[in-house]
Amino acid sequence: MERNESGAPPFLFGRRIVLGVTGGVAAYKAAELVRRLVKAGAQVDVVLTPGGAHFVTPTTFQALSGRPVWCDPWDERRANAMAHIDLTRGADLLLVAPCTADAMARFAQGQADDLLATLALARACPMAVAPAMNRQMWLHPATQRNRERLVADGVLVWGPAEGEQACGETGPGRMIEPEEIVARLEAFFAPKWFSGHAVLVTAGPTYEPLDPVRVLTNLSSGKMGYALAQAFAQAGAAVTLVSGPVSLPTPLGVTRVDVTTAEQMRAAVLERVPGHRIFASVAAVADYRPARVSPQKIKKGAERLTLELVRNPDILAEVAALPEPPWCIGFAAESENLDEYAERKRREKGLQLVVGNLVQEAMGRDENTVVLYDENGRIPLPTADKVQVAWGIVRHVAQRLGLIDTAVERGDL
Repeated sequence: MERNESGAPPFLFGRRIVLGVTGGVAAYKAAELVRRLVKAGAQVDVVLTPGGAHFVTPTTFQALSGRPVWCDPWDERRANAMAHIDLTRGADLLLVAPCTADAMARFAQGQADDLLATLALARACPMAVAPAMNRQMWLHPATQRNRERLVADGVLVWGPAEGEQACGETGPGRMIEPEEIVARLEAFFAPKWFSGHAVLVTAGPTYEPLDPVRVLTNLSSGKMGYALAQAFAQAGAAVTLVSGPVSLPTPLGVTRVDVTTAEQMRAAVLERVPGHRIFASVAAVADYRPARVSPQKIKKGAERLTLELVRNPDILAEVAALPEPPWCIGFAAESENLDEYAERKRREKGLQLVVGNLVQEAMGRDENTVVLYDENGRIPLPTADKVQVAWGIVRHVAQRLGLIDTAVERGDL
């Protein structure tokens, strides 16, 4: 998989997106959205309504997109004076963000009274909207009828989110953040190799308590596991993520289960693993835990403190040994002898795939260098952002399971 400047999978690279910006205060977020899309390699043509121009000027969007901004249905820059027809020809998506209540109403009714509304009616590509309005406007029966009409017409409605609004009220109606819109776009364009399949992923560290305030843990950030869960979800899988304590947002479309200790993680995994085609054990589970947990804080006193540790359950080995196990992916984070230890782990636990890396090159970092080990041997992946690495792993699994042939023939990736 080729890498682009943003480090993200290339599903937006080379895509042409027509972005409609309507007259809501969330128009300022559209500027950040354009910046992110351009960085990911997309070509963005901005269509600005008169209301949108009250909040952000065409000059801003032209500077961010590097493209002319369109406002007037009578714009003569097109030789045929038909920008209202031509702009969506060859486009991959018409996205309206923010989309006001008024814009939703006009789209639902098929009006064509300005350039953006005409584009929506004459488009030759899919369409998505990211609503943004006051909570009462969003909850009004008329807006909900318009939303239902748009969905029935095949328009994707992304959001809105809940939270504080510019009017000072709190509730549903906020436009989802640019980062989430980009994630939804990546998911929209990603090949759906795993549609109809369920994937269970573990991520992050575990905390093994010594007393009420101290724990045994490790330096895992959870980034690799979260990136893998996100990639599987974008590839169409129904993903459940069992996560140790991390400070990462839940990936879009992923069901998250929070746990703290290794025993809690084991219970959560064994409860959910039936029905899952794939199990990816990415979590850095503590190998040992204290034999006894002090009910009170251990006071500093003696020069030495001896702790008795007992082994934690091996979750991956237990899942792989089930009578009807899922397709199992293990991770081997080693400080030396990577090839030897990773291959030994794969054979001893009966795993279909082991992803190996050196901890000094990955722990806590955004980039990773991994080697895949399966029955066919050793397959190194290029050093890349963990999101990129995750897609390399997902692609390899899809190939191994015979899910990728049709996608390759179509040139999806």
